[in-house]
Amino acid sequence: MTTGTEQVVEAEIETAEAGKNESFDGAIADTDKNESTTEHHHGPAKGISRWFFTTNHKDIGSMYLWFSLTMFMVGGCMALMIRTELFQPGLQFIQPDFFNQMTTMHGLIMVFGAVMPAFVGLANWMIPMMVGAPDMALPRLNNWSFWILPFAFSIMLMTLFMEGGGPNFGWTFYAPLSTTFAPPSVTYFIFAVHMMGISSIMGAINVIVTILNMRAPGMNMMKLPLFVWTWLITAFLLILVMPVLAGVVTMMLMDIHFGTSFFSAAGGGDPVLFQHIFWFFGHPEVYIMILPAFGIVSEIIPTFARKKLFGYSSMVYATSSIAFLSFIVWAHHMFTVGLPLAGELFFMFATMLIAVPTGVKVFNWVATMFRGSMTFETPMLFALAFVVLFSIGGFSGLMLAIAPADFQYHDTYFVVAHFHYVLVPGSIFSIMAATYYWLPKWTGNYYNEKMGKIHFWLSFIGINITFFPMHFVGLAGMPRRVPDYALQFADFNAVATVGAFLFGFSQLLFIYNVVCCIRKKNQASKQVWEGAHGLEWTLPSPAPYHSFTKPPKVD
Repeated sequence: MTTGTEQVVEAEIETAEAGKNESFDGAIADTDKNESTTEHHHGPAKGISRWFFTTNHKDIGSMYLWFSLTMFMVGGCMALMIRTELFQPGLQFIQPDFFNQMTTMHGLIMVFGAVMPAFVGLANWMIPMMVGAPDMALPRLNNWSFWILPFAFSIMLMTLFMEGGGPNFGWTFYAPLSTTFAPPSVTYFIFAVHMMGISSIMGAINVIVTILNMRAPGMNMMKLPLFVWTWLITAFLLILVMPVLAGVVTMMLMDIHFGTSFFSAAGGGDPVLFQHIFWFFGHPEVYIMILPAFGIVSEIIPTFARKKLFGYSSMVYATSSIAFLSFIVWAHHMFTVGLPLAGELFFMFATMLIAVPTGVKVFNWVATMFRGSMTFETPMLFALAFVVLFSIGGFSGLMLAIAPADFQYHDTYFVVAHFHYVLVPGSIFSIMAATYYWLPKWTGNYYNEKMGKIHFWLSFIGINITFFPMHFVGLAGMPRRVPDYALQFADFNAVATVGAFLFGFSQLLFIYNVVCCIRKKNQASKQVWEGAHGLEWTLPSPAPYHSFTKPPKVD
């Protein structure tokens, strides 16, 4: 069976630079010519109207990525405020209420403003190119789904300047804390969450329709690149769980303004009901933020190992299994609320079970690298760090899955260490790997490889200095979301703060490298990477404004 990373593609592309036939993977092209010049039909509009009204998947993908980078830096500044306050015991710089606002906004911005839009941006850029489509299936919807986001996050950030301050109840916004004791700005927060959800659902519909309806002739489902597969499954997860989030924030709104008591025990409601609904959304959301990362790493490792991906079919089935299991493990976040014993046992074993398909993926990546002709360019370094550090996060997740042990770990810094080891080396490192991997294809220029490697090593060292000590203070009993702590936690907290600043400021190198790559002319070849396979590498660098006006034929 041929796969997305081993397929032989027969495609002829007539480019603005060369009028000759091009073939990929040694195949002789014998199909109709595919015009892909920027002059075909029309090129990009001039001026700012191009970005407001564009329906081109590359423009919209770029806007998602720049928006994500902006939110990443905003959320990162909030994280540095948190770590500055925690550098030593006692209240140093900010008041406890503002500290709580920073922890809440940092989590919300990183999850909904940085990680998710970055993956949507990568999907917009790459999925049409990978499946041989001219654009996303619903381009006007695509424009709308992006432009909702800046308004949503403007509203969310404006809450910090409203009377009573911004949301201060944690990024999980547990009721009744978020409905009874919250500042008035919580209503704006709820409205912003609704807007984000609408954007996500529209983007997911677009991805599904594009993949199912606009694949090139001959590209059946088991020939799709892994990145496309993981995004297809992620899109279904988004459609299934974002309405659940919309429902729970609407119930919050009713409790605040309309006298209902969904979550207030005083009125006959149940605070634990909020946790059940929130985590039924929240746990699939964890996989929404990691499945596209699996796809990215599954594209990068075969390229730099110069081998076909080991176990393509098992990777597809493992991804599907993870998505299914993510819906039946939500209450492992709730072991301490008083679940019945049967419930605790079910969710404990179901959570352990989800480690099996994840382990299959890690095994396949290692098997792909085994005896490969590996080179260690920047994308590969980030992918390797992903595999190692994500595995550490996975093992600490298995520790948290054990119900009796979780009573010790729950709401301590051990949990903070766990999910940051999953999200930073997992989601964020994979996004950086993807950026370095596809940047020459996007811009037509090579980035500075030496600077990329310096950025990687500073980031790698920085996050380990930041988050590894948190395991120890968590096991020793330091609670999360506190601006002050006992003296015995001081040393590890000081180390973590130093690591946070190292990681934070090393991202300035990343921004500088990307900007230089865009502006400086260091012409990239069409292939870019020696071992790369896929339809996107049959296009010239930079990829033309209209990629495939006639679908290539996949064999």
